[in-house]
Amino acid sequence: MNEVRTAVRLGLIEGDGIGPEVVRATKTVVDEALAAAGAAAVKWVPLPMGHRAIEEFGAALPDHTLRGLEELDAWILGPHDNASYPAEHRGAVAPGGAIRKQFGLYANVRPARAFTGVRSAAPDIDLVIVRENSEGFYADRNMFAGSGEFQPTRDMAMSVGVVTRRACELIAHEAFRLASARRQRVTIVHKANVLPMTMGLFRDVCYEVARAYPGVEVDDEHVDATAAHLVRAAGDFDVLVTENLFGDILSDLAGELSGSLGMAASLNCSATRAMAQAVHGAAPTLAGHNRANPVALQLSAAMLLRWLGTRDADGALQAAADRIERAVAATFAAGIATADLGGQASTGEFTEQVCARVHRR
Repeated sequence: MNEVRTAVRLGLIEGDGIGPEVVRATKTVVDEALAAAGAAAVKWVPLPMGHRAIEEFGAALPDHTLRGLEELDAWILGPHDNASYPAEHRGAVAPGGAIRKQFGLYANVRPARAFTGVRSAAPDIDLVIVRENSEGFYADRNMFAGSGEFQPTRDMAMSVGVVTRRACELIAHEAFRLASARRQRVTIVHKANVLPMTMGLFRDVCYEVARAYPGVEVDDEHVDATAAHLVRAAGDFDVLVTENLFGDILSDLAGELSGSLGMAASLNCSATRAMAQAVHGAAPTLAGHNRANPVALQLSAAMLLRWLGTRDADGALQAAADRIERAVAATFAAGIATADLGGQASTGEFTEQVCARVHRR
């Protein structure tokens, strides 16, 4: 008797700038990969965010979008361009940050790898940065109410960094579980030499969690030394675990070292929900020209499918994720790339090539 698979419901948020183009390109690739893997088709749930949402509903992140996400376990988020929102909306928490906080997506997993056919400053790079996503030095998400930034006087501004044992434990377990399935090495990235309480707590709790994973090698580095080490010998790293701000900066560096931020994928997740989101921004000057690189979001969607497949023990979803990753790699290896990587393919042409390859074994 054939197994009847239940359709996965995924949210689809286009966002701003190149968002609609790369989100549509990602949806197309996901649909093709699921069909090729014999998985149930996705039931897509479109939800508004960004400039269009402001024009139609008066908010960049409308309440009904958040209510819609409450009913879903996973979604794809396009980039947003909150810096260009009308003045009355720019002071609010950016939509992506608000969603991460609302749903407790405490882990931001950001891989960086070099691909055959793509010119890379670090040809041996193959690492994952596991970024604590809920506190640290990001003022928009480290307080229950209001912001972690203050301005007591016109000429003085202050920022509060928050590090808690519980958050450190959660992100450390995420990093060590991931390393257990990779090359079994974790590097704790901190700045405890000048921030001994906050970063010292982060480092020490990560070492405490490491005891539960005796097969994983662990070391630690200061964040400035890590940046230099990445440029010099990125291939030395497997999994890096760090706080919010450091992880954001280092993952952009790693993305560029691998070839382009246009390839930098990420997954925001908790134990129960996940959001695929490219590391790059909305690139408004490219919007509407069919020139954007869709790879970052396509690879992010593959991470999302793998997360769902692992959680639900669904081999077809995991196989679909594998197909997307192999198809992107094969497309690059065939010499096909978008303009940011020195190629001539449009967004649509690159996506067509990936779709053709997801059906190959």
